[in-house]
Amino acid sequence: MFATRFLDIPPLASIAGVVRVPGSKSISNRALLLAGFARGTTLIEGLLESDDTIVMREALLALGCRIDGDASRLAVTGIGGVTLPSAAKLFLGNAGTAMRPLAAALAMLAAAGSRFELRGTARMHERPIADLVDALRALGCRIDYLERDGFPPLAISGAGAGSLPAPAATVRVRGDVSSQFLTALLLALPLRSSTADAVVEVEGELISKPYIEITLRLLAAFGVDVERVGWQRFRLPGGAAPQSPGRFVVEGDASSASYFIAAAAVAARDAPLRIEGVGSDSMQGDFAFVEAVASMGATITAGPSWLEVGRGRLPLAAIDRDCNDIPDAAMTLAALALFADGPSRLTNIASWRVKETDRLAAMATELRKVGAVVTEGADFIEIVPPLQWRAGAIRTYDDHRMAMAMALAAFNGAGIAAAPVPVRIDDPRCVGKTWPDFFEALFAASVAERSAIPVLAIDGPTASGKGTLASAVAAELGYVLLDSGAVYRATALAALAAGTRADDEVGLEAVALAMDLRFDDGATRLAGDDVTESLRLESVGAMASKISAYPRVRRAVLGLQLAFRRLPGLVADGRDMGSVVFPDAELKVFLTAGAAERAARRHKQLIAKGISANIDSLRADLEARDERDLNRAASPLKPAEGALMLDNSVLTIEASVAAVLEAWQQRRPFDRAFNQKPV
Repeated sequence: MFATRFLDIPPLASIAGVVRVPGSKSISNRALLLAGFARGTTLIEGLLESDDTIVMREALLALGCRIDGDASRLAVTGIGGVTLPSAAKLFLGNAGTAMRPLAAALAMLAAAGSRFELRGTARMHERPIADLVDALRALGCRIDYLERDGFPPLAISGAGAGSLPAPAATVRVRGDVSSQFLTALLLALPLRSSTADAVVEVEGELISKPYIEITLRLLAAFGVDVERVGWQRFRLPGGAAPQSPGRFVVEGDASSASYFIAAAAVAARDAPLRIEGVGSDSMQGDFAFVEAVASMGATITAGPSWLEVGRGRLPLAAIDRDCNDIPDAAMTLAALALFADGPSRLTNIASWRVKETDRLAAMATELRKVGAVVTEGADFIEIVPPLQWRAGAIRTYDDHRMAMAMALAAFNGAGIAAAPVPVRIDDPRCVGKTWPDFFEALFAASVAERSAIPVLAIDGPTASGKGTLASAVAAELGYVLLDSGAVYRATALAALAAGTRADDEVGLEAVALAMDLRFDDGATRLAGDDVTESLRLESVGAMASKISAYPRVRRAVLGLQLAFRRLPGLVADGRDMGSVVFPDAELKVFLTAGAAERAARRHKQLIAKGISANIDSLRADLEARDERDLNRAASPLKPAEGALMLDNSVLTIEASVAAVLEAWQQRRPFDRAFNQKPV
């Protein structure tokens, strides 16, 4: 998962290959709750591993469930028939699929004298819950607001035996704010001790009916059959507590699939994108998104658990649709409207306002940043595609769907924009709520023009700290790191192992061409072996300095270096990076620390590792290397044209990183005035 402050996505030209979507969030948390309160052990397969499911699992553990395994195969031993602990404080993040059902379940089960506190993030404390609380209080449940009336956090106290107050009680709940209130009651009522039937009546028009259908199907899988009369009345049998089905498989998330369906509709030009994990057998309402995108012009083939999506036309056909049945995927439609041939209108989406953020206001604001003309209504949004695309810095509001939907704007590079532009996604880590590896999946399947992938090149004399600086800058930006010096040191190490002499240019060229070299998770691997520490040996560094002057060796490693220019961007450290290898780098930095300071740094590093060293010898060696590097015929040490000269002699690494990032920001195309965040 990208945990950077922001993530810049270059204009993306196409998408292809295979993407597997994670398990459905809606199904995962329902399955966890039912398994957690059922009798017996349930093996759940394909569970979503995300922020929302993690807080649900932690809450169930705190309540006494036993959970073993990982998300691929999770064994949940429920607490059905077991007395709950007398008290617990549960943190449920911003997960409505955890807060609301758990509040209802604990209200049903809390014994006299018990107390449970349910808290979440600041945004969760802004999401209404009064309609659910009112319905539960009408059943005799004791629930108190700990801060503001109508909103979490909540305190739930035991009211007694947990039985409904009448033989066939009827509870009423509004259906026009959030379907999660009805879902919470349907999941919780089977837990009561009463043998009498319970009836839930919905007041007003029920929104998001497909999510209620998911709830009913999950209840049936756990042995609770609910009688439904239209969408206004639900009868739950008394004494029918959930029972483990033994094994339950979570299908892929249709809402998550929507982002790649949309991307393929715009950019799968040469071959369809295959999306695995969800297909025509899906129980999820958001699968109707497939029909909506097909009506806009995409070509779609569906199998039981897969889809193949290709671009049929571009621009896409504009759409006018009631999105009550696909409230989450409708956000993807809003982003897809950027690529339409005229104004699009999405209606009946008032529920957006009580989600992770006010999604109507947020989507309107962020679509405007990339050039769209947007009209926001109480329960609708109208989008006129950009006449001229702008490089927008997208605020995500700690909302995973804002980040994933607006990332689609980067596909303006697929032939829709006359002058393609990048997109900046603030706080990309928010996708951890439902798909932590979303951006990794996006970059693995997408292609950008090579020249569109940004490069930041850093060079300087030996021991100037360029490697440390490059690594830190790459981490800040979420970019790929190319340690050019490590490439040459790996060549030297391989040559030493093979017995190739330092003056055998032809032999060294062969060694370089045959290398199996990879940089994984901070480690350098040569032929599969971790050689990170070996590359730091003085003998290896000395040989690398010599052989890097050979034209044949430099040509041999050039192809490897060029291959590091991958999405979302590259920080390249080393000689020739900003002049020969990546002359079009947007920013070139040259460090100018003196030999005395560099020798002191190297001496400190060696002493810290328990290696004895003489500072005078180190300085003499560095000066000799500088002289050799400055005067060699091939690629002498000198700043690239237009390089930023940075004297880091007295700068900390943090100060050096800050200076480079400030220079980088100044070269990025984002309009700071237009994209500034509200105070």
